[in-house]
Amino acid sequence: MRSILVHADKDAAFEGRLQTALDLARKFEGHATLLIATPLRQFVSFDPFGGTYFAAEALAAAQAEDLALESRLAERLADEDVPWDIAMADGDVAGALAGAATFADLAIVSLPAGEGEGRGDLPLLAGDVALAASVPVLALPRETKTFALEGPVMVAWNGSTQSARALRAALPLLQERAVTLVTVEEEESAKDGFPATDALRYLSRHDIHGELKPVARSAESVGEQLLAEAGALGAGLIVTGAFGRSRLRETLFGGVTRHLLSHSRMPLLLAH
Repeated sequence: MRSILVHADKDAAFEGRLQTALDLARKFEGHATLLIATPLRQFVSFDPFGGTYFAAEALAAAQAEDLALESRLAERLADEDVPWDIAMADGDVAGALAGAATFADLAIVSLPAGEGEGRGDLPLLAGDVALAASVPVLALPRETKTFALEGPVMVAWNGSTQSARALRAALPLLQERAVTLVTVEEEESAKDGFPATDALRYLSRHDIHGELKPVARSAESVGEQLLAEAGALGAGLIVTGAFGRSRLRETLFGGVTRHLLSHSRMPLLLAH
């Protein structure tokens, strides 16, 4: 994880994202890239007769804000002991991050915000980026100040390709930590998937000796059970696959990924 991409915005959660990126860059001798994105579509409006209007003045004001933010960030980072750069992009935030992640090892975003906080915040930005990007996404609770590089990690294992990708992506963050694979028994996707024992064997080849904890299915949703188990383990990170089912199906009927994104108070490492 030597190329770390960070969603830069003026929202209150940005400092936590920045500190996490700097800490990871120090640990892995990496480089932090801060991406400022201007979502152009919010400056376009349509009338009932098919006309299109472009709010040029509002866009100019937003671009001026971005330049001011870039200047503040450059001043803020001038004395840091980590190599960094600041990138600017037009377009929606998720798409800009996914594009910039092409040559990154990790993208850092925040979990959902309160309404109106942060100009580019999307309701499930972390999920959108995880679906579109080719790299894992570290999604931080908005109250995050620093990211724990030590302490227990919970892997939400359901035997899917997505959970296997998340596990592989998380390897650098699992070294010398207590790792527990939690499986919720009778979960549909686990029946024909990759066995948890294979995942544990894979970890052991990287000198990570994880434990398996099967959990009986209860009346609670799988997402609720996973968050409860993570709390009981004192986990500082949850590793999980993202959207094993289609995004539309999860939106319409609910799903594990959507629940974790909406309710987790612990950092999530996501991969699709």
